[in-house]
Amino acid sequence: MPLAAPAPRLVSRTAEVEDVDDLVSLIPPGERPITWIRRGDGLVGWGVAATLRTSGPDRFDNAGRWFDDLAESARVRDEVQVPGSGLVAFGSFAFDDSAEAEPSGAAVSLLTVPRVVAGRHAGRSFVTTTSASPELPPPYRIRRQPAPLAPEAVVVADGAISGDGWMGKVAEAVGRIATDGGLGKVVLSRDLLAQAAGPVDLRWPIGRLATDYHDCWTFCVDGLVGATPELLVRRERGLVTSRVLAGTIRRTGDDEHDLALAASLARSSKDLEEHEFATASLAEALAPFCTAMNVPETPFVLHLPNLMHLATEVTGVLAADSPSSLEIAGALHPTAAVCGTPREAARRLIAELEAIPRDRYAGPVGWVGADGDGEWGIALRCAQQQADLSVLRLHVGCGIVAGSDPQAELAESIVKAQPIITALQS
Repeated sequence: MPLAAPAPRLVSRTAEVEDVDDLVSLIPPGERPITWIRRGDGLVGWGVAATLRTSGPDRFDNAGRWFDDLAESARVRDEVQVPGSGLVAFGSFAFDDSAEAEPSGAAVSLLTVPRVVAGRHAGRSFVTTTSASPELPPPYRIRRQPAPLAPEAVVVADGAISGDGWMGKVAEAVGRIATDGGLGKVVLSRDLLAQAAGPVDLRWPIGRLATDYHDCWTFCVDGLVGATPELLVRRERGLVTSRVLAGTIRRTGDDEHDLALAASLARSSKDLEEHEFATASLAEALAPFCTAMNVPETPFVLHLPNLMHLATEVTGVLAADSPSSLEIAGALHPTAAVCGTPREAARRLIAELEAIPRDRYAGPVGWVGADGDGEWGIALRCAQQQADLSVLRLHVGCGIVAGSDPQAELAESIVKAQPIITALQS
């Protein structure tokens, strides 16, 4: 159910500005940052012009209708006309359909239109200002802001379950897969807690992630910050793209050895099986929206600073009446890469075995424009800042199939946590 008043009538203006090579440097201190950045391009925002908070199985529909109504009534002047300019909303959604509003009244899913958005696309920079005022807002004068301070004395510890306890859960999942002929894969996650000496300025980890993981999408929405390598859906000018990741191996730092490891990953029957599950699931869910699709027969190896993944990019031509990127993201979620196969059996096992709700971990995160185009990733390699701003809760997950080894999966989960842990260091 929606947990906000009806959408207000907004007025939005986008103007081109001098090229900005560091979008994060524009976010004022004290503001709650909003980001979607990759390779120096993307969007950052702050302030709130309108917000919808929602929960439950209808959360994507609620958000989509709310933003459609808002966009239809808005007065928009877009002088730039590139992806991300004009009226845009950023969102982050709960993994689980059954997730309800928190006791505080806050919802676990939201869509928000920032008061200010600074963007960059293909060497062109722009600023969008939005308000409920009846007049067009004046052009926003951007300037670099004081740099954030690094978090102090960060300590990371197990969350709701110990490493040994989680290995027991993995072993149980492997056993269930072996005895349940219909269950092929389940993705299990665990949480960690990072405690700093004082409040964490999220601009610090955002900047570190955007620099160190520039091939990932660095996101921050309502205190959920991370760098995801997995693009759930991009809808742009009639085309759709989705990147599937499943199958992982750790990098060593030795380039020659890493090439050998990449080759072994590409031949690994366990990892290829896991990847095949994920790709087939994604293609099946995306097909109803497309008139044509390209699904590569074999994956490629994606090289990241700390890991290598088997990856497949599925592309398609959208039907003329295709829904918005937000609606497509809702239809695709959850993919086999973050849930398992078959979907409902995997979801039931996740609910049974995981020690703590995922909240927005592994849910869609990204942005949608008034024309329906946008980009949505899967909230991975991330942490949620808590009410105590010195504490962040990390979630990491691993795909479990019949051949999974609990100790190896624990080691993989630790490696997957390193990007956000390192980003919190000075």
